[in-house]
Amino acid sequence: MNSRLTVFDSPLFLGFDHFERTFDRLKKTATEGYPPYNIEQNGENALRITLAVAGFTMDDLDVQVENNQLTIRGQQNESPEDAEKIYLYRGIAARQFQRSFVLADGIIVDGAYLDNGLLHIDMRRIEPESNARKIAIKAPDKVTNGHSLKQAIDVAHDVESKDLKKS
Repeated sequence: MNSRLTVFDSPLFLGFDHFERTFDRLKKTATEGYPPYNIEQNGENALRITLAVAGFTMDDLDVQVENNQLTIRGQQNESPEDAEKIYLYRGIAARQFQRSFVLADGIIVDGAYLDNGLLHIDMRRIEPESNARKIAIKAPDKVTNGHSLKQAIDVAHDVESKDLKKS
């Protein structure tokens, strides 16, 4: 039995299994070095991830966002002409790849484009709308129409006693 202890095994972290799985996934992809990439900040709320995907066409690439995870996949379809080629040395990597990035809440992907062997993925942070509202604080002895609680009780008592006298 192989048991691994992590910080998430503490009883104080019940229900955080998905974080542990995310960290495991990040550790696995962090050791992958292909394809190389840059992450740039383009303005206050704009980000861009650029991957070097030389030799890949738009049809060979797939970009998806699911559950705050951006996944880029590349797989070249070998043409019949490529199958007949004999390489004396093959230094240009053309292997399939998958690169994943976990996006923070509020980050949305605007689009992706391929330019000169570089895949650019533009993102931006959206500012959440504030749904805060002001709650009026009332004094405990105030009821309505400017009457105090004691005055309201006295008025209600007077009305009740007048009704009893009439009957």
